[in-house]
Amino acid sequence: MTAHHFAGHKLWHFHGGLHLPEHKETTRDRESRPLPLPQRLVLSLHQHIGEDAEPVVRVGERVWKGQLIARAPSYVSAPLHAPTSGTVTDIGEHPLPHPSGLPGPCIVIEPDGEDAWWPERPQGTRDYLELDPAEIRQRVRDAGIVGLGGAAFPTAVKLNPPAAHPVDTLVINGAECEPYITCDDRLMRERAREVLEGARIIRHALGVERVLVGIEDNKPEAFEALRHELHGESRGGIELIRVPTIYPTGGEKQLIKVLTGREVPSNGLPSDIGVVCQNVGTAAAVYRAIVHGEPLISRLVTVTGHGVAEPGNVEALIGTPIAHLVAHSGGYTEHAERLVMGGPMMGFALHTDELPIIKGTNCILVAREEEVVDPVEPMPCIRCGRCTAACPVDLLPQQLYWYAHARDFDHIQDYNLFDCIECGCCAYVCPSHLPLVHYYRYAKTEIWAQEREKEKADRARRRHEFRLERLEREKREKAERMAKKKAELAKKLKDKEKGGGQDAIQAALERVRQKKAAQGGAETDRQRRPRPRPAPGSNEPPAVASDAGSETHTDPGRQED
Repeated sequence: MTAHHFAGHKLWHFHGGLHLPEHKETTRDRESRPLPLPQRLVLSLHQHIGEDAEPVVRVGERVWKGQLIARAPSYVSAPLHAPTSGTVTDIGEHPLPHPSGLPGPCIVIEPDGEDAWWPERPQGTRDYLELDPAEIRQRVRDAGIVGLGGAAFPTAVKLNPPAAHPVDTLVINGAECEPYITCDDRLMRERAREVLEGARIIRHALGVERVLVGIEDNKPEAFEALRHELHGESRGGIELIRVPTIYPTGGEKQLIKVLTGREVPSNGLPSDIGVVCQNVGTAAAVYRAIVHGEPLISRLVTVTGHGVAEPGNVEALIGTPIAHLVAHSGGYTEHAERLVMGGPMMGFALHTDELPIIKGTNCILVAREEEVVDPVEPMPCIRCGRCTAACPVDLLPQQLYWYAHARDFDHIQDYNLFDCIECGCCAYVCPSHLPLVHYYRYAKTEIWAQEREKEKADRARRRHEFRLERLEREKREKAERMAKKKAELAKKLKDKEKGGGQDAIQAALERVRQKKAAQGGAETDRQRRPRPRPAPGSNEPPAVASDAGSETHTDPGRQED
């Protein structure tokens, strides 16, 4: 591993990388400006990596600025908040800014122009050092903060690294290496205090002492703004470091390698080597959430390119249509040829400007014809090795291309396909004009689809096995109950056979006793019955009681001759 000292700090190199034309001069020296409210906001429920947010509002409901409108259904997810006050006019499928061009679930809000904050908005605190790290993570999660460098990974998850890998270093990413994009540059210049305070809050939440802020050397004004705000705190744990301007230094793994010399393992995470990396925009958003109680409802977006009249950086509400951003940047010029979300290396073309921005949108590039590389008929790979030399992850792009082209999705994973960050360096230098990144994305998509199908089949198999197990268990339990009942019946029969004779005699004697008792009761009743008397003047003798088997008695007043 090679290392060198740059501006007094020891730095390391990552493999490959490119020196690209920057095209940042048209926007980096212009102050950012807020946008007026658009006529409507379209808020995608898929603003982040992980599970989509779930709506908690209804069509026709009035919402306040900062009010929760969609909750996070799982750990790797993030809630969504209303960027302004207004009325929910629709909840349904709408076109989204995505390479597929497919629609997705959205909440549409029509602003009322009042921009009124939610009365139940959480209270912020400046005494964040008094907060428990778990409380900070919960507030960050409730604010819907995700990584603003492009990946949009839920920040609260990154603030809770596994206990098995203790974290000792926090890296704040201010490199912003891709051409044209300057939103992080302007943020560091204009809101240096928010960036540093956010870094301190994250440091407290992680329980680390070492904070490294990496800034490319093409941003001297941003570096000076942070240094002025820092007031010599480098001895207290926050260190500002200039790094060489090489694309893609702004990649998470690449910046960690440059600043610390540590290398994130294949299919691993920065926390595996004791590092957490956050973007400067994410740090500022954490500050707004903890100190002011504000959820993530807006962000700085670079609107640039020769196809827009007044390039610059704007503070745009999440869900604002791209057409609104362009209209308030002077509109399109006659040179506008292609609309791209993101930079020229990792961005993707859009088919319309009616699509909304999302939390991960950092740039809207309106390119002119000269800036658009028309698709060229690919030629066969000549195995020149330029792609391998340029790859910042030290992969073998040509092998990945061959396996992706052949749809050999088993072997392509042996070459660490999922370590590819899709930076585009390989395609940029390819003399055969092969769309290498497109092949890698295609292979990843197919593998994910296969894994989803496999998971679906595994769930069906597990359900079937569970059903068979349940039926077998019920059959076994029924057999056990029958056997138990049969054993109890056999025991009764056996006991009856043992004491059967004596029991019969006792039963017969008992029947005799019951019969005699019944007969004695009947005789007593007859004796107690009164005798009938003859009517006066009657010559008939009174009736004489008799009983079966007894002698006949006559009236004593009557004599026989």
